[in-house]
Amino acid sequence: MRSKNGEHRPGSDIQDDALAPSNETSRRVILFPAIDLKEGRCVRLVQGDMAQAKVFNDDPADQAATFERQGFPWLHVVDLDGAFAGAPRNAEAVEAILARVKMPVQLGGGVREMRTLEGWIEQGVSRVIIGTAAVRDPAFVREAARRHPGKIAVGIDAKDGRVAVEGWAQTSSMTAEDLGRRFEDAGVAAIIYTDIARDGILKGLNIEMTLALANAVRIPVIASGGLASMADVDRLLEPDCAVLAGAITGRALYDGRIDPAEALAAIARATAAS
Repeated sequence: MRSKNGEHRPGSDIQDDALAPSNETSRRVILFPAIDLKEGRCVRLVQGDMAQAKVFNDDPADQAATFERQGFPWLHVVDLDGAFAGAPRNAEAVEAILARVKMPVQLGGGVREMRTLEGWIEQGVSRVIIGTAAVRDPAFVREAARRHPGKIAVGIDAKDGRVAVEGWAQTSSMTAEDLGRRFEDAGVAAIIYTDIARDGILKGLNIEMTLALANAVRIPVIASGGLASMADVDRLLEPDCAVLAGAITGRALYDGRIDPAEALAAIARATAAS
């Protein structure tokens, strides 16, 4: 895929097996730095509460460039305003990120229709995350995955074990595992699983719930929400976590609790040793 300026974006032609869970002969873990967008700025929330947004950078594209220089292989971006509105609200900031970096970008927030999804893919987004629409309109996910193999992920955000929608403002009756199983034969590239109770509070990943989902479905699962320290990174590299495809980290990077070089080196060592 070529970006709006015509350049080929690394990772934009990624296929499903690029996020395949690890096995006995392979140990692949991707650590995704997160950029959450609110009113055009890079922020972090506490447990999904928009009223508790802390600004970390007024220039998201500059932050993306920093993450790229630090050596992260992918970037995770969420349009928070879009997640609540049901349509993109930080398009200018996303476009600036895409123009600034060459690393592959996965994007979520406000993707509820095919026109929006395909517009982002045309602009160079490597993977689009469908969240609320995965609950409300599963046929949309299936059609998107059929049209764009390897480029569609499902975002499952859970609160007390139940799937939350509309920017985490509402909780459904569906469990994360039930929603994940719904798309096992749809061809989605990954599931991004977020434990809302852990998000932004630096209390560590909910490994138990994340592993339960990863072991229940045949779709690569990326952990999100709560990754707080190198101890959490090391935990991801333990044998029982080999079913996980990666993890997303936000506040711990911004607060300096995780050193990018140290984290990426630990992952590289684990990969080389597998």
